[in-house]
Amino acid sequence: MIDLHTHTVFSDGELIPAELVRRAEVAGYTAVAITDHADMTNLAHIIQSVRRLTESSSHFFGIDVFAGVELTHLPPALIPKYVAEARECGAKLVVMHGETVVEPVAAGTNLAAIEAGVDILAHPGLITEQEVRLAVEKGVALELTTRKGHSLTNGHVAALAVRFGARLVINNDAHGPGDLVSRELRRAAALGAGLSEGEWAGAESNSRDLVQRMLAR
Repeated sequence: MIDLHTHTVFSDGELIPAELVRRAEVAGYTAVAITDHADMTNLAHIIQSVRRLTESSSHFFGIDVFAGVELTHLPPALIPKYVAEARECGAKLVVMHGETVVEPVAAGTNLAAIEAGVDILAHPGLITEQEVRLAVEKGVALELTTRKGHSLTNGHVAALAVRFGARLVINNDAHGPGDLVSRELRRAAALGAGLSEGEWAGAESNSRDLVQRMLAR
């Protein structure tokens, strides 16, 4: 299992990074990306701090750890600037906090994030056909999430992704140890969103592909 969307005490998570990684390892995960909420005020600090952990990740037996960010509640016009800045600061993965239906994310966030070439558009809510088509063109992965509230639109996201051939990934959006769900629950979330067994396997394979891309960066 792989979770490419997690949070620590650097934003609204419950655990320090080392404990999150250890708990993920014990729960059966082989890779995690730490993607705390970031805007222009804390972007560099988060990435630099988490990179100190990733430099010691060989001590976390059997698990790969990556420093990333989840850009959150940025004005859409500023998203390209801070996607570029995150990469310049050393983020291996850039996630964008999409237009989930349970939070007041600015309209236009999904489109701006896809145009800027983020790696993953998290919980994109009622994403449009146009945006999904662009995600295919840009190679942006769309997230199916196991997180309460954000998962309300998983079925919509999955249906459009399958229809237009967009890449899907399954993430927990983990904020605490209880969010590191089992393989069985990940599968249930995928099938409950309308994916077939093969499409679920494909989504998990997409996460592995992203890990390989990060290892090469």
